[in-house]
Amino acid sequence: MSTHTSGRAHDHSTSGLVALGTTAFAGVMLATVALFQILEGIAAIGEDSVFVTGLDYVYKLDVTTWGWIHLVVGVIGLATAVGILAAQAWGYVAGIAIATVGAVTNFAFLPFYPFWSIVVLSFNILVIWALCRQLGAAK
Repeated sequence: MSTHTSGRAHDHSTSGLVALGTTAFAGVMLATVALFQILEGIAAIGEDSVFVTGLDYVYKLDVTTWGWIHLVVGVIGLATAVGILAAQAWGYVAGIAIATVGAVTNFAFLPFYPFWSIVVLSFNILVIWALCRQLGAAK
């Protein structure tokens, strides 16, 4: 005879796997975004010729200053990603906050390196979505 399991028990295990997968996705994506920001920061601090310079831009920050901003945001993002992957409660809220800061930073950095800024901005939005989904599911 076969044992019949209720659909409800199956739903709980499936939702647990989805939650674990979403958390892992958010943590790995935030770590990836943080590494991108760190690399972007190092390139900008080194005044690499990749970036557009000499713009008359609303924000009077030079590329080196933007490099330091990206480097700091990246390091904080990497630490936060470790917290998310370790399933720390503070990691979810801090992850949303640092991904928001990263998205705003890359939006402001658009004139200097449009393609890369859009890529990192999009990844930050995915991180925010995944973490908000997790927080919503936890309630």
